[in-house]
Amino acid sequence: MAIDVYKEWLGIPEGQRPPDHYQLLRLVQFEDDAEKIRKNYKKLNAHVRKYATGQYSVESQTLLNELAKAMLCLTDEELKQEYDQSLGRVIDDRDATTGRRPMMSYLQDDGVLSADQIREVKTHAERSGLSIRDALVQMKLVDSEVAARALAREMGRPFVDLSEMLPDDSILDQIPRSVVRRHVCLPLFVDNGALMIACVDEPDQELADEIRLRLNLPIHPVLATPLAINQAIAKYYAAGLRKEAPDSVKGSKSSISTRTAKPRSQMTEEEKAQAKQYAILGMCWSVIGFALLDTFVLYDMVYKKMGLPELIPFSGIFLGCPIAAFLYMSYVHQK
Repeated sequence: MAIDVYKEWLGIPEGQRPPDHYQLLRLVQFEDDAEKIRKNYKKLNAHVRKYATGQYSVESQTLLNELAKAMLCLTDEELKQEYDQSLGRVIDDRDATTGRRPMMSYLQDDGVLSADQIREVKTHAERSGLSIRDALVQMKLVDSEVAARALAREMGRPFVDLSEMLPDDSILDQIPRSVVRRHVCLPLFVDNGALMIACVDEPDQELADEIRLRLNLPIHPVLATPLAINQAIAKYYAAGLRKEAPDSVKGSKSSISTRTAKPRSQMTEEEKAQAKQYAILGMCWSVIGFALLDTFVLYDMVYKKMGLPELIPFSGIFLGCPIAAFLYMSYVHQK
């Protein structure tokens, strides 16, 4: 007669066979304490090993494998969440601040993505530096509209089909093409005292400030696909279609940025690399330029009359070197 190892060795009452991971490890249902899970596993593992050399050695080895698999599943955060959901646990993945869920949770609820695909998308996004939306589209798991609709649900924003929208020409005339292309957005119309504007993602503060300074209105963002926005920009801002408004508004961030360098802390990695290259060029020319100035201009005009020794690049030493040092510390030495 076959032995019921679950009942005889682990004290699990008769019922479901094999028992679920929590019953097997003698844990309360949906236990989340990983240390307690591992502690129970070690205790049960040691107990079952007592039967490893007797007539039940095969049963012992099989049960040891089951215990190990159960422990590994329940101490892996992603695997545990998936397993718990299969047992009927409702996972609250809502953001504590906004109360909204990640876009992939909505897609999973709709049957568009599986748990395995969600893990693959997260891994791909992390490795490639893409957003979750762009990773989904690049992996061809959803099209751009489905991804944009899911992102809109995550952000709590409406999704719009721009082919069904007719932007207000008077608004478009006040927002130049350069601004909408830079922010990948399309102004639509004024509604309830705010400018309805289609974006591919949550707009940044610079766009909100730009619109407020131009129209004296706050913005109300809605989401659309990147392709739809770019097509609409090409359509409504075609060459010669409208008289361009000035690109920058007095006091706006975009106008200030033409005169003031962006702080290094706000630069992208690409901008930092470009700034470093310019700084290295500036370092070279600050020394070489002043040395040439000393040799061919200042020596005959100034240094010789002052009785200073020849071939000593005074301005190169006292001006070029400090400038080069400043550029090095500000843009080259910084990580």
